[in-house]
Amino acid sequence: MTLSVGDAAPDFSLPDQDKQVVSLADLRGTPVLLVFYPFAFSGLCTGELCQLRDELAVYTDAGVKVFAVSTDPVFSLKAFKAQENFDFPLLSDFWPHGATAQAYGVFNDKAGMALRATFLIDADGTVAFAEANQPGDVREQSGWKDAVGRLAA
Repeated sequence: MTLSVGDAAPDFSLPDQDKQVVSLADLRGTPVLLVFYPFAFSGLCTGELCQLRDELAVYTDAGVKVFAVSTDPVFSLKAFKAQENFDFPLLSDFWPHGATAQAYGVFNDKAGMALRATFLIDADGTVAFAEANQPGDVREQSGWKDAVGRLAA
């Protein structure tokens, strides 16, 4: 079951594209936007993350730290970040495979990948926005922006 608004966000510790471990517990006190996506280099995922890259100031200006999470290994994420010039960390939920996506209720067991899901976590670690889409369903990012605006207000 996917997390809902008001739920406590499960803690995680995941390596980024440079093998630096990012833990949600270490980010307490700062709002966090987690953007789960199925696979690096796939068409829809690249389009969504490029839009996020191009509109990143909406989030960072509100004090929100942005992280994209997939089940890809760190080496793929490093190449993906370099190719697309992303200004936010890409976190690898590769091993144990999909454990963080499972904790958030957005892991597709049959395909071994994360769903297209987005969670805005407030500074206290509570889910302030939650959305999950199936593979192939492109996300409308205006909902995330509205949630960030409400959180910043």
